[in-house]
Amino acid sequence: MVSPVALGTMMFGSAGNPDRDECVRLIHRALDHGINFLDTADMYSAGESEEIVGAALQGRRDEVILATKGHFALAEGPNRSGNSRRYLTRALEASLRRLETDYIDLYQVHRPGYSPQSASLGLPWLTDATRRRSPRPRPPAGGAGQ
Repeated sequence: MVSPVALGTMMFGSAGNPDRDECVRLIHRALDHGINFLDTADMYSAGESEEIVGAALQGRRDEVILATKGHFALAEGPNRSGNSRRYLTRALEASLRRLETDYIDLYQVHRPGYSPQSASLGLPWLTDATRRRSPRPRPPAGGAGQ
């Protein structure tokens, strides 16, 4: 079950609260009080927010519905942002590393936009990408607990 309130982590890290220990305590306090939905994004403090969330979830990952997002550039150069399959696949892999997890419950395109590639392919490959990484079986989309 997803809690009716989520903890957003946009201000965790250098763009807001640079005290990582305090941010971890906030996450633990939220979990201890029944908030189990955490929302972050790769662009929040240039990935630092995801690192903080990952550290806070050590030993508690199965208690959480974890959401993150991709789209914005974290580095300069071509193919370093956007909604292409190539970029979002790389962004997802980087988020999984920063979050120190093998799966993300909700991966979102931070700034949806139309592209012929995304319109023709849809996004099921994102689900496939997280399932390939996961050593544990996950329930199918729309299955029990959804």
